[in-house]
Amino acid sequence: MLSENQESRVENNMQHSQQELTVHSDGAQRHAVTDDYKVTAQVLGLGISGRVLECYCKTTGEKCALKILYDTPKARREVELHWRASGGPHIVRILSLYENMHKGKKCLLIIMECMEGGELFSRIQARGDQAFTEREASEIMHDIGTAIEHLHYMDIAHRDVKPENLLYTTKESNATLKLTDFGFAKETTLHNSLQTPCYTPYYVAPEVLGPEKYDKSCDMWSLGVIMYILLCGFPPFYSNTGQAISPGMKQRIRLGQYEFPNPEWADVSQEAKQLIIQLLKTDPNERMTIGQFVNHPWISQSMVVPPTPLHTSRVLTEDKELWDDVKEEMTSALATMRVDYDQVKIKDLDMSNNPLLNKRRTRYAPAADEGQSTDSHNLNEAKA
Repeated sequence: MLSENQESRVENNMQHSQQELTVHSDGAQRHAVTDDYKVTAQVLGLGISGRVLECYCKTTGEKCALKILYDTPKARREVELHWRASGGPHIVRILSLYENMHKGKKCLLIIMECMEGGELFSRIQARGDQAFTEREASEIMHDIGTAIEHLHYMDIAHRDVKPENLLYTTKESNATLKLTDFGFAKETTLHNSLQTPCYTPYYVAPEVLGPEKYDKSCDMWSLGVIMYILLCGFPPFYSNTGQAISPGMKQRIRLGQYEFPNPEWADVSQEAKQLIIQLLKTDPNERMTIGQFVNHPWISQSMVVPPTPLHTSRVLTEDKELWDDVKEEMTSALATMRVDYDQVKIKDLDMSNNPLLNKRRTRYAPAADEGQSTDSHNLNEAKA
């Protein structure tokens, strides 16, 4: 349940969103988008359902982002839900909408604010020798949680919360982090129980991989995975077959099997680890809600979170090539992921082949021999 202050805050945000929506409630503009915007050939990004181009408002000169979607029921749902949420905190704003013919087909053209600061992880990679701290991770998770709080209050599940969909407004140090790409978003109503398996595998909740239904709690699972990566530089679950998502990876997700290996996790606070455990519960009913998340001291009181230097920026930089491969695998899997009930024997972690951890083990083998331990966690054991 949301507190009274939370409800008031989200209601104000929602009213602002509705005001944004009423500007366009009479429908999309039907004159050519090029009457109002100069569209360039510069591709800013490739979303789930369409590419994003750079454009400039002819009146103000403002740099914006143009997303082109073929006019389908799915595209209209994406636009509707994003529009509803637009104007909320840490949500990429839609500025205007057009219905135009493009290459002989009816299209929806979405003009959005341009997120010139780039992706979340790219920003961390670019820090070089400047340490990324646990306190900074807390502040980032607070911002992401605020975006999800806004959506969940409006009964919207984003369903594809991942680092690539988290962008900064500018390259400045005080830039705002925002959530984008509503290509998989759906309303969480009794008549719409979110049964389509359409997720990015590294951030997919266990119930999506089985016959159970899923709801807003899958966004909470994604928050847990993102928080895990922010604190160490690699994901808790991984594919060891070269596939985007392997049977073994599915099994690990279903059973909630992951670790907090040293040295990356040696200095991370227990509060952070316990929060991740609450987010990565395999049973959606036991998983932390967004209200509980934003009220957790590690999230709500970032200034008292220890400014401990993390391994994250170094791991992401050293393993950049591997990380890019992981992102490519996730992208290619979006349209092909299907429920798979293959039962396989789970390898012990020491026998497995997680490329992001292999380098760490090799590099720190002497330290491990001297008695460094690995803090592991099996969620099934945690329930006992």
